[in-house]
Amino acid sequence: MNNRSTVITIAVGIIIAVALYQAKAPSHKPAEETKTIVKEENAVISAVEKASPTVVAIGVSRRVINPFDPFAIPKREDATIGTGFLVSERGVIVTNKHVVADRKVKYTVVGKDGQKFEVRKIYRDPTLDLAIVQVDIPLTGGLKALELGDSSKIKIGQTVIAVGNALGRFTNTVTTGVVSGLGRKVEVGSPYEGFFESLDDLIQTDAAINPGNSGGPLLNSAGQVIGVNVATTEGAQNIGFAIPINSVKALVSEFEKKGTISRPFLGIRYRFITKDVAILNEVPQGVYVQEVVEDGPAEKSGVRQGDIIAKINGQNVDSESKIPEAIKSGSIGKKIDLEIWRDGKTLKLTASLEETPAE
Repeated sequence: MNNRSTVITIAVGIIIAVALYQAKAPSHKPAEETKTIVKEENAVISAVEKASPTVVAIGVSRRVINPFDPFAIPKREDATIGTGFLVSERGVIVTNKHVVADRKVKYTVVGKDGQKFEVRKIYRDPTLDLAIVQVDIPLTGGLKALELGDSSKIKIGQTVIAVGNALGRFTNTVTTGVVSGLGRKVEVGSPYEGFFESLDDLIQTDAAINPGNSGGPLLNSAGQVIGVNVATTEGAQNIGFAIPINSVKALVSEFEKKGTISRPFLGIRYRFITKDVAILNEVPQGVYVQEVVEDGPAEKSGVRQGDIIAKINGQNVDSESKIPEAIKSGSIGKKIDLEIWRDGKTLKLTASLEETPAE
């Protein structure tokens, strides 16, 4: 009995000693976690400070008539509609094509400090939702180019930072998130502007992206651009997409060297006619031509506003991507066969793709 009591006493003593040691011993885990959090926060702050001076607001200037003005005097109204960022100190800015899609309005570029820059030229890529805006930068500077990263090194789960003008009102808004997926395919378009594009190989992120952020940079924690914010999914939260920056580098390089980019275009704005709409209106399925670019390939071939393109290169236009895919796979000078429906009659036309004109 005495031996058993002695063993129990020793065991209890050991437990108490261990408990007291653990209570007195300093815990390094919270301090280490705090250091990690601070390090991550500092990386984001540093990246934002590096990028902010290069991010610009892209606005549009329109003449608007106040319906309550008895004299109906038009007034100029400016509004921010998107974001861009400087990739060359020679005044080359990258944004989305849909941000500057309207060729009939005057666009303005405004820096972080409110300085305005005159737009000299706009190039709109016909196969990607990308545009390059050339502005005049004074010799004194005012803008610095943002460093381009390598989007081929992106990993799912890595931290990303989106910078832009939230809702077109809040300049240099910053949101953070992670890369949620890679190689995504998204179909984007605008029934108001008459274009549709199928974008491949996109970066998916949960960093908040809204229309005002469109065209802004998606950064890694080093402050390098790894993508161009382009789209969100309607009806879904925390799902945004960006075009990988490696898809942009060649465009920027070619633009800097030649002042333009050689890409084929057909010269139409259109709206897709679904099968149900076609049946309801007793017309063939295809695309309804809303506008024909003056002196463009389509106009030269005989395409008119109001035509329905039912076939392209012998294939039925039964999806919204058929037209852009045919143009993308073509080259400058290549002939495109079109089957047109006009006033109940079918016409066959041939258009030769031309180089996309700069503005």
